Amino acid sequence: MLEVLFGGKTKESVLQYLLAKDEGYIRGIASFYETSSTVVKQQIDKLEQGGVIVGKDIGNIRMYRLNPRYPFLKELISLLERAREAYEPDLLKKLLENERVRPRRKGKPVWKK
Repeated sequence: MLEVLFGGKTKESVLQYLLAKDEGYIRGIASFYETSSTVVKQQIDKLEQGGVIVGKDIGNIRMYRLNPRYPFLKELISLLERAREAYEPDLLKKLLENERVRPRRKGKPVWKK
């Protein structure tokens, strides 16, 4: 929807993911959209250099989130939320579902309810 403004669909997808899930990592975002992690990394690097998102190392994973100090954050969020109105219902439902975004430690048991 906003490809023209952002220069590509992947950048919009990364921003939508981070807005919906609060945080994410490269492989998680790439697998969510079923795209290449290389393309996602390129866009994340550009967004991080521009100060739109911030990254934090947690173990050997770098987690990203929208930069709360970005001067146009309110406007960006408003624009992204407005763009969601044109999304297909299936994608919107998948995007807004609450699911685990951090990777699970190797060998950690899965607790089922």
